[in-house]
Amino acid sequence: MIYLQFGLYLVLMLGIGYYSMRKTHDNQDFIIGGRSLGPVTSAVSAGASDMSGWLLLGLPGAVFASGLVEGVWISVGLTLGAYLNWLIVAPRLRYATEVTDTVTIPSFLAKRFEDNSGLIKTVSTLVILFFFTLYVASGLKGGTLLFAHSFGATEEVALYVTAFVVISYTFLGGYMAVCWTDLVQGILMLAALFFCMLLGYMAIADSPVMISDIKPDAFKFSTSFITGASLMAWGFGYFGQPHILARFIGIDKVENIAKARRVGISWMILTLVISVSIALIGIGYDAIHPLASVSGEGGNPERIFLALTNALFHPVFAGFILAAVLAAVMSTADSQLLVLTSSLTEDVPFFSKYDEKKKAWISRMGVVGFAVLALIIAANDDGSILAMVGYAWGGFGAAFGPLMILALCWKGTTKAGALAGMIIGALTIFIVKNYISIEGEYFYELLPAFILSFVAIVVVSKMTPAPSQETLNKFNF
Repeated sequence: MIYLQFGLYLVLMLGIGYYSMRKTHDNQDFIIGGRSLGPVTSAVSAGASDMSGWLLLGLPGAVFASGLVEGVWISVGLTLGAYLNWLIVAPRLRYATEVTDTVTIPSFLAKRFEDNSGLIKTVSTLVILFFFTLYVASGLKGGTLLFAHSFGATEEVALYVTAFVVISYTFLGGYMAVCWTDLVQGILMLAALFFCMLLGYMAIADSPVMISDIKPDAFKFSTSFITGASLMAWGFGYFGQPHILARFIGIDKVENIAKARRVGISWMILTLVISVSIALIGIGYDAIHPLASVSGEGGNPERIFLALTNALFHPVFAGFILAAVLAAVMSTADSQLLVLTSSLTEDVPFFSKYDEKKKAWISRMGVVGFAVLALIIAANDDGSILAMVGYAWGGFGAAFGPLMILALCWKGTTKAGALAGMIIGALTIFIVKNYISIEGEYFYELLPAFILSFVAIVVVSKMTPAPSQETLNKFNF
């Protein structure tokens, strides 16, 4: 039954991909869907592509293992960051990319700063290619966890299956396929989380077991300033995520962004609250009915949602719930593959000589190539999903976050300032991640990197000539 349900789900995704392919005529259609998608599809798609397997695997796993301290502060930071991103960046970026006729972040930055040398486009493209390949790899690791847990498959088989499905519909339909499948996946993720929480609560409601007795720190969310600030700093990452910024570029009208913001933030708050609740319920359930795959020797806390699904749901429904995890994995991996291949065809000078139809097919080949590279990385990495996501998320947040805010809101931002911000942000992420730690504290590298990048852009911009008034007039400064 579960195999059949998985099969039906995957056929639906491929069907959406094929339908979208018939509506995709050139590379701009493949990359941003002709700027034709409405606010609901854009908002839920942005949320689903953002949350990914982290929402169903990484976040509940962290709360199950350590209590609310991580879940509360990360969730608050993410919600604030997402709201401000929709409020400040989204309308300005949608307008700016239309007047400059650009569809990718590197191309927009090149136009914004009159970069005829191609240096800004080159640096920003390299940042995207490096960090997004790691991000896609984290998604494939989520797929591995799903298949290995659900079907007893080997990690190798799980990687191949996940990669095949994501490649298939992204290859076919591009942006439209990604957004429509993300809409379906976002709804499925919310439903799966809600019913898992409801059944889990009913299963332990009459039990004498107290969650706080099992794990004394389960409901503790007070922490030190550095740890709390670092956890909330995850919210800084929103301003620089190209796969989320792509939804702002592809929405049909600037006027619809306010509606999209309300839909997207509502979806986000619901899913975060329910995901954290599932982890807490899982602590109580595991004490009553031990979940061997989650706790104890060989257990993995990131399997808590999967384990509860198998324990609580009838097999008739379990396949659809497990499909929600696959949905979460694919909804991020597909978006990231699309941004990767769009940077390849739109921002690498070698491909500029081809017409739009040929570029669309080159983009499709890029989807396959980058997916294979991410698959190799995922197969050889032993880190957790949350750790891999954190590294990539931080890289984009530091390299692009301060720059997107300042480029769209401050006319004094210069080309030299933009370059300084991207380079310092990315280098700080690498240095802090690998060489700096504070004993007894969680110190997220995005916190210092975002601040240093912001300061670098302002200081260097004050010392260098601004773009021409003609260029600034295009952005209504």
